[in-house]
Amino acid sequence: MKRDYFEGADIAVTICAKDGTILDMNEKSRKTFLKPGREELIGANVLDCHPEPARSLLDDMLHHPRTNVYTVEKEGLKKLIFQTPWYDGEDYAGFMELSIVLPKDIPNRIRKPK
Repeated sequence: MKRDYFEGADIAVTICAKDGTILDMNEKSRKTFLKPGREELIGANVLDCHPEPARSLLDDMLHHPRTNVYTVEKEGLKKLIFQTPWYDGEDYAGFMELSIVLPKDIPNRIRKPK
């Protein structure tokens, strides 16, 4: 039985093919990114969902796979955005994005090696 570990998670997970086609979105991602009047984004191109300069950055990431991590603040919420390539075996297949709402007073713990 295949499990979808991200479906009930409180983070938005979006998976794209290397041509930018959105392949999958968990429930949180659909709730976060679907605009009123639009019922589906799966099958759409992720580039069409982003204005410049994000569009050009994503296009470059699709052609030159690398991880991109940043925070963004929108509507009073600070989010960690983690975009990273994914692979089918050893073949580059596209990228995934994890969007995580960060608490206002997030602790930072420094771990020292034993």
